[in-house]
Amino acid sequence: MGEISLPSKIINGAVAGIAGVTCVFPIDLVKTRLQNQQIIDGKPMYKNVVDCFIKTARSEGFFGLYRGYAVNVTLITPEKALKLVGNDFFRYLMRTDGKLPFYRELLAGAGAGLCQVVATTPMELLKIQLQDAGRKVHKKAHVATAGMTATVAVNGARLAGAGGPITAVDITRDLLRTRGFIGLYKGLGATMARDVPFSVIYFPLFAHLNALGYAHGTQKASFQHSFAAGCLAACMASVSVNPVDVVKTRIQTLQKAEGDQTYNGVVDCFNKIWRMEGPTAFFKGAMARVLVIAPLFGIAQGVYFVGVGEFVIDRTGRAFSR
Repeated sequence: MGEISLPSKIINGAVAGIAGVTCVFPIDLVKTRLQNQQIIDGKPMYKNVVDCFIKTARSEGFFGLYRGYAVNVTLITPEKALKLVGNDFFRYLMRTDGKLPFYRELLAGAGAGLCQVVATTPMELLKIQLQDAGRKVHKKAHVATAGMTATVAVNGARLAGAGGPITAVDITRDLLRTRGFIGLYKGLGATMARDVPFSVIYFPLFAHLNALGYAHGTQKASFQHSFAAGCLAACMASVSVNPVDVVKTRIQTLQKAEGDQTYNGVVDCFNKIWRMEGPTAFFKGAMARVLVIAPLFGIAQGVYFVGVGEFVIDRTGRAFSR
């Protein structure tokens, strides 16, 4: 482990995660709502990314675009640490005479994806409830105009527009009370089915794209090249796993809006989406997901390039040595 500085990589992962999430979170909210929406009277609630963004901003204000941000930014540090540090650790562990065969790069990526779901599953479960709350309220209003009523609650907890805004603490408390600790890991199988293939694609692809920009005689690319390689690799990986991301989002939405389908696991969800909405439904929110994931990982690679963690540890060490 001598080649891996764990503290610096955790700091890099935290800084990259927080900075990236802050920049792209409104688009992530749009992605969640697009993936969750189902047809109302033959017309979708949101036509596309821009339409969803504008409607959300108009009805819920600027801060409405950041519903779920607090829980995301809180849990992004362990999530990114497990993912980025995990990949580096497995790549280091699987080297033979300083070389890493391609199949081992894939295994290292799979290991990283497998590790991260420990933090990713509860983080996304809580985030999705908060992000999707506004869509449920909008749909409730639409249904109410047709002379119907809709109950919007998560096991008795309140959602925005139904007696006050719900919080991540409310959801967590309610899940622990009604389903136990395991309730926080609803959708674990779908999360693994998304994140393991994503990491298998992303990490080896980034490593090879980044290597194309190495300066002569070094193993370091320019900042611009690393950023572009991170964006391109993340773009390819995110599009590849978007169908599973749609399934995961649907499964992790605990309380459905009036008229929404309910699902009994990954296979049932996949079959119902295919049968009732067609194959194109698996790419709902794909553009928004690319707009989220590409810069998020580009920023991560940029932070690694700059060496924020190494700088902080070096300065801290100097301060204590005086």
